[in-house]
Amino acid sequence: MGAQWKATGKSEKSAKQGAIFSKMAKEISVAAKLGGAELGSNPRLRAAVEAAKKNSMPKDTIERNIKKGAGLLDEKVTYETITFEGFAPHKVPIIVECLTDNKNRTTPDIRVLFRKGQLGNSGAVAWMFDRVGLVEATHKDAKDIEEAAIEAGAQSVDTMDKADLGDAKVGAIFITEIADLGAVSNTLTAAGWNVTTSEFSFKPKNIVELNPEQLKEVSEFLQAIDDYDDTHRVYAAIK
Repeated sequence: MGAQWKATGKSEKSAKQGAIFSKMAKEISVAAKLGGAELGSNPRLRAAVEAAKKNSMPKDTIERNIKKGAGLLDEKVTYETITFEGFAPHKVPIIVECLTDNKNRTTPDIRVLFRKGQLGNSGAVAWMFDRVGLVEATHKDAKDIEEAAIEAGAQSVDTMDKADLGDAKVGAIFITEIADLGAVSNTLTAAGWNVTTSEFSFKPKNIVELNPEQLKEVSEFLQAIDDYDDTHRVYAAIK
């Protein structure tokens, strides 16, 4: 798989649209808080807005969360990132990133969700992943994604699942050096790519091979964690 675990057809099967919007609103606010409200100079915010538009989030909701994150409203963004490490069933290493305004709520909730796996201490599995930049982008008629990756300065590229393409014909996941994330994202945008994700990520160094029954069990475990309101990203060493 790519750097981030995703259930097949998650955009269609995911729980309620309200829950999807809630997570996207958090990402927009945090992106604006960290990098400012200007889309042109903030690749993470630009990608978050594109993803929100793809999921039909209302324009006024997007704009309100940008202003909220940038400190232009009375509301303040109090989200912090908490990272959890451990193992899913069958000893699959996973990293879970949460965005929360109350870690005293999130931490015990995650412990409960890990009851069929094993929650570890900080550093327990991080060494099994590489820290990378991740750019997901679509294009209407790109002919060669490898050439696009070279021109943008990405380390590697892989094709995106068809379920995530929407109306686009071509989709790609570009892996970059941490320091090159913004430059790669901006170069792809200038070349006509529609960037929907631009963020730091975890890429597993090795993949755990599972049979279909084991994969189903692990996927259900990961889905339960991913559906939790405070979960931002889930990374797992499976295909």
